[in-house]
Amino acid sequence: MLLALDIGNTEITAGLFQGDTLEAHWRLTTNPDRTPDEWAGAIGGFLVQAGHSPNEVRAVCLASVAPTATQSVVEGVATATGRTGVAVHARSRLPVQLDVDEPLTVGADRIVNVLAAVELYHADIIVVDFGTATTFDCITADARFLGGVIMPGLRTASDQLTRRAAKLPATELRAPSRVIGRRTEECIQAGVLYGAADAVDGIVRRIRAEWPTGGSPVVIATGGLASVVAPLTTSIQHTHPDLTLQGLRIAAGHLGLTW
Repeated sequence: MLLALDIGNTEITAGLFQGDTLEAHWRLTTNPDRTPDEWAGAIGGFLVQAGHSPNEVRAVCLASVAPTATQSVVEGVATATGRTGVAVHARSRLPVQLDVDEPLTVGADRIVNVLAAVELYHADIIVVDFGTATTFDCITADARFLGGVIMPGLRTASDQLTRRAAKLPATELRAPSRVIGRRTEECIQAGVLYGAADAVDGIVRRIRAEWPTGGSPVVIATGGLASVVAPLTTSIQHTHPDLTLQGLRIAAGHLGLTW
């Protein structure tokens, strides 16, 4: 089995693949203070809960944008499974072209999103990934990554708002039934979620206007809050919550891992 890990600044998304099939997946909070033994216990526990022994893991592939936590996670995975993780990065030999000014600065999560989009959709694609940051990745059908857009993520914006405004409470991020809020929580939900949805639509419109082939790329949403925001937009056409994990699976195959 393949253990895929997307190590983000806020959350770690883990997936367990049997062949091409995602058997189980889960999320952990990214905590740089956790020791390798603590990560080993957490990951081993999730594997057992999913009905699998850690010994069934034959390969580990990871993408990380959180360097302060990565080494401890990798050591913990090695302790739990006996397998050393292989990291995806800008120098990885993958069938995508990073056609940007500074290719070595492209995040590993964006690289695997590009790879998954190319292999799963075979079209010009905009991937909107709702994570700690909301990223827009622009990919042509011939596997060229053109660059994109990075803006603050929904939770990042919401947390900053409630942290800096003393009378605004922390609020669950779910879409309210109306835009004009009658309670403070509704006002925050409307501002954060409808504001994000309209921002996505506006940025997609601007990206399409600049698209080099003059085409109209397909828009795919992924990430933890994709299913919340996508229905509020007019531009997102598909939601694929496991796109990054699928990209890690595809990358693992290209990097010669077997499971």
